[in-house]
Amino acid sequence: MSSPWHASAPGRPEPARPHPGLHGDQGGPGHHGVLDPPGDPGLHDTPDALDDRLHRSGTWEVTGEGAAWLVSAGTYPHSTLARWADNPTASLVLPCGAAFDVVSTPAAFGHRMLDLLRGEGPGSGPVAAHRGRVLLFAAPGTAHRLPSLLRWEEWGAAGRGRTAPPLLCHGPGDAVTVPPLAPGAAPGARWLVAPGSRRPWLPGPEVLLWACARAARAADGGAVRLSIFPRADQGANVYDVSRRR
Repeated sequence: MSSPWHASAPGRPEPARPHPGLHGDQGGPGHHGVLDPPGDPGLHDTPDALDDRLHRSGTWEVTGEGAAWLVSAGTYPHSTLARWADNPTASLVLPCGAAFDVVSTPAAFGHRMLDLLRGEGPGSGPVAAHRGRVLLFAAPGTAHRLPSLLRWEEWGAAGRGRTAPPLLCHGPGDAVTVPPLAPGAAPGARWLVAPGSRRPWLPGPEVLLWACARAARAADGGAVRLSIFPRADQGANVYDVSRRR
């Protein structure tokens, strides 16, 4: 089985090859973690122990609890966490669909969505940037539901291509490149919002639809009309029912 590690330090293994079915260097469904070495209980790190190791390193972005949540997406979370702690500047390929789904957007559009979610909305879950894309970690099931909501809103219809770009939704059967626990010298995936707990809040499809619609409107000066923001009917009759008997 191919290694799921994307090394960014000299002397480490070569990066895993990209899966042709996904954009960038995101791995395929076979990259589901590292096999547990039999009979080696000492390899397992706890989140608290990982926090201590990351603090001692002087540079870290993800907490031990956040790392434990990330590796829970894979088949062998304990050994994966331990090996990641040994090489915290390496990226990792993890499967979607269990702990999280991921919505991938072009960089500029994703940054607008993130600003809206954090400035006017309920907030965001973890968010990463990689190879010109922004990866928004979302609640499981989002990859199945969000595309149908976007189709209902006629997302990507003629005339909207510039302000409503195509989005990639990754769910069961897909995998994504997860940034390192600590930043390395080599460029690569990086955290915009790093996970800090074992149970981070994750936006669902309705929240992301709202952010998509607002970002599209902001990019086009409010000219993009989606049904989530209906146009007022100037000819409608308005009745005052407050005094109805």
